Amino acid sequence: MLGKEFRKKFDAEANNFHKASIKQDYLLFMEKMDSIENVALTGALLKTKNLEDLDQLRLLNKTLPAEASPPPSAVIDKAADYPGGINELRKEVAGLFYLGGVYSDSKTVKANVGFIVERDGRITNVQAEGDNFTFNRQAEIAVYSISQKFSPAIVNGDPVRYRFKLPLTMNIE
Repeated sequence: MLGKEFRKKFDAEANNFHKASIKQDYLLFMEKMDSIENVALTGALLKTKNLEDLDQLRLLNKTLPAEASPPPSAVIDKAADYPGGINELRKEVAGLFYLGGVYSDSKTVKANVGFIVERDGRITNVQAEGDNFTFNRQAEIAVYSISQKFSPAIVNGDPVRYRFKLPLTMNIE
């Protein structure tokens, strides 16, 4: 809608100097909108991480024993999987990634993003590890923002929590 309004104003203007000014205003406005969206996504990431931390504290503070989880098993009937597979997950994460929030002197940035796929397919405890702090935060936001749930891992016919690792590499131009 905003693009249409700027386009109307741009097309209605006859003076090329004013047209250039309108175009510059549009680009500046869109950059600020991206920045505002990134701040909102960062806030959502912090809220999600805080809620996860509170849930872990609640579990530790309970006097009743927590639900017994099976010991880690090397034999998995079925690993956790994203609908469409790993390539679809990579495409979605790349589409959600906000490169405007990444500050780097190098052209290539890398991170290993680890997270838990819960028994119901939700993802929790997203943590990115890499040399670039801003890339790590943007990777965490992108992974938390994926649209679909995973199919959980299966051990002995039962869904189990599963640690998933997603290596990410991006070239910044």
